[in-house]
Amino acid sequence: MSTDPVETVWQGEFIAAKRQGKWEYAARARGIQAAVILAIDAGDVILVEQYRVPLGKKCLELPAGLVGDETADEAPEASAARELEEETGYRAGEIENLGFFYASPGMVSEGFTLVRAHGLTKVGAGGGDGDEQITVHRVPLATIADFVATKRAEGLAIDVKLLLLLSPSILG
Repeated sequence: MSTDPVETVWQGEFIAAKRQGKWEYAARARGIQAAVILAIDAGDVILVEQYRVPLGKKCLELPAGLVGDETADEAPEASAARELEEETGYRAGEIENLGFFYASPGMVSEGFTLVRAHGLTKVGAGGGDGDEQITVHRVPLATIADFVATKRAEGLAIDVKLLLLLSPSILG
């Protein structure tokens, strides 16, 4: 455990570059976190596809959004419900908190709350706000490995959180 002080090398509106001793890492600015939504309805999972600037290409992902970027005291469950509807057009009857996770702890300090959306109702087209251009996919869980393989072959990036859905095919 390092006792060196944490230095903010640079900070923008959403991201900060930090240094602690010899370690350099990225962090979310202003204490912002993320919520990731596992939305399964009648054996189908809801996925989103959107362009990601850091990757320079589209990425296949679970729906997700920032917690605290619009309202400082917003709970992860409330943010997840809002983002699910905005990105996918589905409204959840219930949001279940599954815990807090870190995706790349050697590079970034950011973590996310994983939630499960229950009781989905289609209430809109989805697609995100203004400039997001999100494509929504409803994929049978039984065909998820083939769907991901097809998207990968098309050149899409695959978010690591999809391992949650792919683990049965990977573990054999």
